[in-house]
Amino acid sequence: MNIFQQYLEKIKKILFELSKKGDLILPETLDGITSETPPDKFNSDISTNVAMVLSKINKKSPVDLAKNLSEVIKKSDELIEDISVIKPGFINIKFKPVFWFNFINEIIKNSKTFGKNSNESKKKFLIEFVSANPTGPLHVGHCRGAILGDVIANILSFNNHDVTKEYYVNDYGNQIINFAKSVYFRIREIKFNEKFPIQDENLYPGDYINEFANNIISSNKIKNFENFNNISEQLITLSIEESLKLIKSNLKSLGIIHDSFVSEKDLVLNKEVEKVLGHLKKNKFIYKGKIKAPAGEDNNWIEREQLLFKSSDFGDDKDRALQKSDGTWTYFASDVAYHNNKLNRNYDYLINILGADHAGYIKRISSSVEALSGSKNKLICKVSQLVKLIKDKKPFKMSKRKGDYITVDDLISEVGKDATRFIMLNRSSDVELDFDFDNVVEKSKENPLYYVQYCYARIASVYRHLELNMNSDIEIQNHNFEYSEDEIRILKKISEWPTCIDIACRKLEPHRIPVYLYELSSKFHAYWNLGKDMPEKRFINQQKKISNDKLILLKAISNVIKSGMEIVNVSTPEEM
Repeated sequence: MNIFQQYLEKIKKILFELSKKGDLILPETLDGITSETPPDKFNSDISTNVAMVLSKINKKSPVDLAKNLSEVIKKSDELIEDISVIKPGFINIKFKPVFWFNFINEIIKNSKTFGKNSNESKKKFLIEFVSANPTGPLHVGHCRGAILGDVIANILSFNNHDVTKEYYVNDYGNQIINFAKSVYFRIREIKFNEKFPIQDENLYPGDYINEFANNIISSNKIKNFENFNNISEQLITLSIEESLKLIKSNLKSLGIIHDSFVSEKDLVLNKEVEKVLGHLKKNKFIYKGKIKAPAGEDNNWIEREQLLFKSSDFGDDKDRALQKSDGTWTYFASDVAYHNNKLNRNYDYLINILGADHAGYIKRISSSVEALSGSKNKLICKVSQLVKLIKDKKPFKMSKRKGDYITVDDLISEVGKDATRFIMLNRSSDVELDFDFDNVVEKSKENPLYYVQYCYARIASVYRHLELNMNSDIEIQNHNFEYSEDEIRILKKISEWPTCIDIACRKLEPHRIPVYLYELSSKFHAYWNLGKDMPEKRFINQQKKISNDKLILLKAISNVIKSGMEIVNVSTPEEM
C-alpha cells in the first residue's frame, strides 16, 4: 500500500475530469507531477507539486491554481482533514486520524507484500559484482562493492524481479601465470627447501600462497615439480581452484553467494573473442589504426598500427585497442566477448558493480554493449568508492599477514558480518566512506546498526513480557483505533517504506534502506522515551497489558524493520 502513489493517481484522475469539463488544460504527459512527504514543519502528510507543473500551460500563478485545485481535491476525499497551499505553489494535505487507522489495518493484513511495487513489470537482471582477480583473498577494497551488488540484487528480488548474481573470473593472462609461479616457488620451498624469490615483484608473497601450495601438494594431483613449464597448465588450474575456494569462503562470511561463475579463459578458448570481433567488424565498428600517446607518456610511447574498436562513435574520448603487440587479446577484448555472452542470455538489464579504480572503464564497455545490442540503457554501471578505516580518529591498519592489504576476514573478525554490511551501505556508493571502528562498537545513537537492532529488540521485549509471539499474525476483532499525533508521526514514517523501496530499486541505491531504517528507529525510540514521564505512552500499562492499538503499532514497526534488515541481510536479534 503506497499512499503516495495512490494519491498521485487520485490527483491525476481529478485532473482528467477537470480537463474533460474544459476547466483545466493538460500537457501531453503528467510525469512531472509528484506526491511526496512534506517537511515536518508543515504538519502535513502528503505534498504535491501539481499546481507548479500545470501553471504555465493554464496561464495562472502556481499559488492561484493550487488554491483552485485544493478545493476540488478536498471535496473528493472525506479522509482529508485540511489542505494548505505553500509558496511557491505546493499543495499540502493533512488526513483525519481515521485515515491512519485504515492505513495500519491495511498494512497488517498485507504484511508480506507491504513495500513491494505490485505495478512494476517483472524484468530479468544480471548483476556482475566483485569479480576480483583469482589470485588471493578478498580485501577491504572489494568489500563495499560486494555488499553493494548483493543488496541491489536483494532489492530487485524483493520487488519481484528475476535476478542472477554473477562473478567473472579473470583467469587468463600474464598475472595468472605469475600467480601460478608464486604457488610453484612456494611448493619448491616446502618440498626442496629452496628460498622463495621475494625480490621478484611480479610474484605474490602472501601467507595464503603457502596454504595453496600445501593443499596442492596434499592433493597429489601433480607428481613432479621439477619444471614449471611442464606442469604450468595443470598448476594454473589447481591454483585458481584454491583461490576461488578462498574467495567463495570470504564471500560466504559476508553473507554473499553468487549464482554463477564465468571464466575468461573459457571464453578465450571457445573463440568467443574472435566471434564477437567478427560481428563488430561486419558492422564496421572495428578498424586498424594508431592511438596517440596518453598524456605524460610521449617519450615512452611507441605508436603502432593495431586493431581498434570505434568507442568514440558512442561518446568515449578515444577508440580502444583490442590486441596487444604480441598478438594476444587485451583485457578489453575479452570483456567485450564476456558482455556479448551476457547479451546472448537474454537479460533485460545488465548491471556491473565497479571499484573506484575502474570508473574510467565505464564508457568503453558501455560503448561496446551499445554497439552489440543497439540499446543505450542495456548496461548500467555502479561505482563503489573507496573505504577508509578509522580508529581513534586516525587511519587504522589491521593485520597484514595475508599480504600487503587488509582482508575481508580481518574486518569481519574485528566487527562482525552485520556491522560490516550495514555500515558499508550507510552512505551512497558514489562517495567515499569512513568506516569508524569506534562508532561501530558503540552502543548509542552514533552506531546506526545498534540503534536499528535495539529498536527491534525493544519491541521484542514487549512481546516477551506479555508472553506473546512477535512472529505470529495478530488477530484482533475491533480495529477502531484513533492514534495520537506522536503515534501518527511513526505511522507517517512507515508509510514512506514503499517509496523508499521504489526509489532504491529504480535508482539502484541500496543505501536508502539503512538510512530509512535508522530514521524509523529514531522515531520509535523518541516515542518509547516519552513513556518515562508519561504513563499513557507506555506500551505495557499498569495492569501489565497492552492496548490493541499499541500492539498493532508495534507489529507494523517490527514488520518493516525485519523486512528492511532481511534485504540488507543483517540480523534482528530479539535480545541485546
